[in-house]
Amino acid sequence: MKKLHFVVIIASVFFLQACVHKIVTVPAKVAYKTTKGVVKGTVAVGKAIIPGDSDDDDDKKDKIKPYLSPMSF
Repeated sequence: MKKLHFVVIIASVFFLQACVHKIVTVPAKVAYKTTKGVVKGTVAVGKAIIPGDSDDDDDKKDKIKPYLSPMSF
């Protein structure tokens, strides 16, 4: 009889584990998709509002700095 109780407890643990997994992952997926949509919308509005063409080439040139060795003169 004790073996039956043990098997029932182990089986219920596995079933509850699946429920807890669903409870945790579904809200996380919804939050991720919502945040992703909000960020895309914000970027689209920002690009629409800011006038003028952005000079991406000039920005990249400014960010790249040459490595200078302390021993080079």
